[in-house]
Amino acid sequence: MKKKYFFSLCALISFIVILAISCGKSSYNSTPTPPAGGGGGGGAAADAVSINGMSFSPKTLTVAKGTVVKWTNNDSYSSHTVTSNDGTSFDSKTIVGGGVYSYTASTAGTFEYHCTIHGMAMAGTLIINP
Repeated sequence: MKKKYFFSLCALISFIVILAISCGKSSYNSTPTPPAGGGGGGGAAADAVSINGMSFSPKTLTVAKGTVVKWTNNDSYSSHTVTSNDGTSFDSKTIVGGGVYSYTASTAGTFEYHCTIHGMAMAGTLIINP
């Protein structure tokens, strides 16, 4: 009887450990398709913004129209978003730790953005030159 109880307990513990590991490692990587009308495949340059320490770095990025901008979430412990303040220009949805969001800078202008999870204290600016 003790052997049966021991093996049942081991099986239960193994199941819980596997479940905990699989829940801790999300496979969701938010990389939406960039909006139509951008520079696309014509050799557009890529510029990067790092999400680290609950902030965007650089806070202000200036790129040419047609550039593909990539935000990488380097905060492995926290999810973030990249959402334009106007709510319509771009929105990454949730980016998990290690996730990347790409956006093709298709419209010239200055676009302030923030993380909807952490509010306006976590903000940046994307300037797109014609």
